[in-house]
Amino acid sequence: MNRTNNAEMEFAVNHVPPSDDRYLKLMDVENVRSALRFHRSFPEYEVTPLHHLKKMSSYLGLGGLYVKDESYRFGLNAFKVLGGSFAIASHIAKKTGKNVDELPYDVLSSEVFREEMGQTTFYTATDGNHGRGVAWSANKLGQKAVVRMPHGSSETRRANIAKEGAEVTIENLNYDDCVRLAAAQAKADPDGVIIQDTAWRGYTDIPGWIMQGYGTLALEADRQLHANGVERPTHVIVQAGVGSLAGAVVGFFANRYKGDEPVMSVCEAGSAACLYRSAKKGTGQTVKVRGKLDTIMAGLACGEPNIIGWDILRNHARGFAACPDWMSAKGTRMYGVPLAGDPTVISGESGSVTMGFLAAIMMYPRYAEIKEALGLDENSQVLLISTEGNTDPMRFREIVWDGLYGVRHRGEEVVK
Repeated sequence: MNRTNNAEMEFAVNHVPPSDDRYLKLMDVENVRSALRFHRSFPEYEVTPLHHLKKMSSYLGLGGLYVKDESYRFGLNAFKVLGGSFAIASHIAKKTGKNVDELPYDVLSSEVFREEMGQTTFYTATDGNHGRGVAWSANKLGQKAVVRMPHGSSETRRANIAKEGAEVTIENLNYDDCVRLAAAQAKADPDGVIIQDTAWRGYTDIPGWIMQGYGTLALEADRQLHANGVERPTHVIVQAGVGSLAGAVVGFFANRYKGDEPVMSVCEAGSAACLYRSAKKGTGQTVKVRGKLDTIMAGLACGEPNIIGWDILRNHARGFAACPDWMSAKGTRMYGVPLAGDPTVISGESGSVTMGFLAAIMMYPRYAEIKEALGLDENSQVLLISTEGNTDPMRFREIVWDGLYGVRHRGEEVVK
């Protein structure tokens, strides 16, 4: 396959009226430290790498470029386990009347505690990474998991979830309808609980805990930046599906550098850009995207915003980008075939779109207005997050080996 795609990116500078910002406190530093303490209690815990891409930052005309590599997270090749595991622990803490700090891994995984609490079945919908994280966490903690996946999901990702002992099926539904299915099945099960990385009216506690769990990677990255001599990132660019990760990362840095926030922006898959469309509408109301949401960025193929994440983003994100698939493919190739002297980063389609976005606005004159709107220049210290590694080997080879979604240049001179 040598498919090309010359679809254009769309970008909206954030002019949405601010809300009361009630959800920002979810991501305050103390809450995130609690999540990090929990994650550190797992035997598998290690801080994931923060790569300094020195040559690439120079090539793109930046002061510094850093990428948090979540392909190393708990051996699961993606960051999502951070949210699912902390949400399960927080749910159990609430159910048993304890503080989550009283329930580290060795307590939750003990036979005595499981006999005391009994078993819960955690239901979720996923394109792969979130479901695998929930299934892995439930398995480790002696609980059960049921996972529903949307049409077009990778068989490799389904098999990885099944290996964790979960009941898992691929449904003839899009992601958002799978969420509704999982929620209905959890409601019908006396021992069922929905663990979903999105929020809707009446369902905010568990999504909030998931976002706090994601905060672990932001806190780690902040500490690693300081160790690299970077007092504060000037720019943070983060990808979004429903907006849980984006809201978590933006919320953490907004709290961490209150009064002097980095310039933060959000990248979505163009066919599922519910946050971009909500920002473009400009009223504060969310916009839902319907249909099949076809994109190679499976982890970002979500058409209904997380109301918590959106509320944080409308108050603290500078802009929102609806990115075509070629940006993701370009980012994967740039990470995987680095400039001499830079480390190789194995980044899947949902992990690499921010690199493709950054490269495009720094290199292509047609995006000069976006570069200016974000204030990117030779003094910028930019943080990206590669949220997944090679989680779909067949698609990864199509991109890297076969040139899937290669870019046909339009005769414009690339800025270096």
